[in-house]
Amino acid sequence: MANLQRAKGMQDVLPEDRHYWDWIVQTAADLARRYGFQRIDIPVIEYTDLFARGMGTASDVFVQKEMYTIAEPDGASITLRPEFTAGLVRAYIQNGMGSWPQPVKLFTFGPIFRRERPQAGRYRQHSQFDIEILGETDPAADLEVMMAAMNFCRALGYKGLTFQLNSTGCPACKPGYIKALKTYLAAHADKLAPVDKERLAKNPLRVLDSKEKGMDELLADAPHIIDYLCQDCETHFADLRLLLDALEQSYAINFRLVRGIDYYTKTVFEVWAEGIGAQSAIFGGGRYDGLAEAIGGSSTPGVGFGCGIERVVLGLKEQNIAPPQPDMPPVLVAHFGGATKTAAVQLAFQLRAAGIGARLAFARARRSLKSQMREANKHNIRYVLILGESELSEGMAAVRPLDGGEQTRIPLAELPNWLKAEIRRQKAEG
Repeated sequence: MANLQRAKGMQDVLPEDRHYWDWIVQTAADLARRYGFQRIDIPVIEYTDLFARGMGTASDVFVQKEMYTIAEPDGASITLRPEFTAGLVRAYIQNGMGSWPQPVKLFTFGPIFRRERPQAGRYRQHSQFDIEILGETDPAADLEVMMAAMNFCRALGYKGLTFQLNSTGCPACKPGYIKALKTYLAAHADKLAPVDKERLAKNPLRVLDSKEKGMDELLADAPHIIDYLCQDCETHFADLRLLLDALEQSYAINFRLVRGIDYYTKTVFEVWAEGIGAQSAIFGGGRYDGLAEAIGGSSTPGVGFGCGIERVVLGLKEQNIAPPQPDMPPVLVAHFGGATKTAAVQLAFQLRAAGIGARLAFARARRSLKSQMREANKHNIRYVLILGESELSEGMAAVRPLDGGEQTRIPLAELPNWLKAEIRRQKAEG
């Protein structure tokens, strides 16, 4: 017998949740274009080496073997993308965007794939909204990305929003901080859980993000990277905070905010919202000035964020925020078979062509009007258009409002304009 279950870590987005998705995607696209970002789409599959060089083999994605990688018959290794940024930088380099007016501002949507432990808001295939600014070192670019993220959340109606902010340094100053952090953690190795001992050996910064018992107290006395920043990173961080203050945008410096991918430099941030469970972060991002060089291109600074749509939907539900209800067909065309069915089919398609949503009552045999009215009620129809033999012979339709109004007859030729006027009137009255 066939297995009719979804594969582990996958999901079905049913119509009631698709309303959230459509709203989120439309809101995101409108905001991105208002900020001057252009839409780009890149392949779901890239050569594995792109992620190995860009993300680093010490990143969580590699250490925990989260990537879906396929060996090709010709010996090539390809991977379903586990994140967007490396692929977008590859597209920037390969398509000669370095010769475009700088910076290049891009946004995209699509699925990413990670073989991680499924949990609330996280799936092995999940979809992201992603924004990037390439070719600019100005802290104002960091600010623009951050405020695009914040205003996206505001546009959706999130409450209790704030930034968590940190600097992760650069190749000049990060090694000194990592050395100090390793020294501190090694002195307390007996208090580290096995997972954190593994992180200490392979990617020490990830220990700062530990959720293991007792780590809050231990890390409270750990060295802070802000004390190890070089002059360039310190100035960049100070300038960004100055710009945030100028916008009167609240933020909290979070010394434990890090990223599990090697390419991040300087700014890292998250958007947090109150009352959305244990994981307050909706999404985050940061700067990655060395990524283009790591994957074989010329030096190209960049900053951006990735936003998991599933996580956004979950947060909206936790804050009791519902999407606007989509416009459903306000009309059902009822008939009694035979010639009236043919006329009903014609009328339904004429109304749709005129921009009016219409449902057609299906029936292979004659169907009672009572049955068709029940269908109309189930779908919150406003008007049932009844085509009987007498209406058909007179070129009319009987229009029955389902809000308790009087049934009336309208000539078929006048029906589209009459319905448009009635629908506009109802919307104006709320």
